[in-house]
Amino acid sequence: MESRILGTGCAKCHKLEAETRAVAEDMQLACNIEKVTELKDIMSYGVMLTPALVVDGDVKVVGKVPPRDEIKQLLS
Repeated sequence: MESRILGTGCAKCHKLEAETRAVAEDMQLACNIEKVTELKDIMSYGVMLTPALVVDGDVKVVGKVPPRDEIKQLLS
């Protein structure tokens, strides 16, 4: 599974990355999580508000840090 955290480095972006990594570890997922910080790369997903979570190429969350239960569902 490929996941990307889209964000330029704000506190919410860091939190979404940490929460996503924690959930993937708790679920024992073989998940490659990449941080995307370049604005042109973020915009290539059609995202104008960060943070955003992309799972296997699909934008799942934009502009918020969802609760761990929601992240778990998105990674399942």
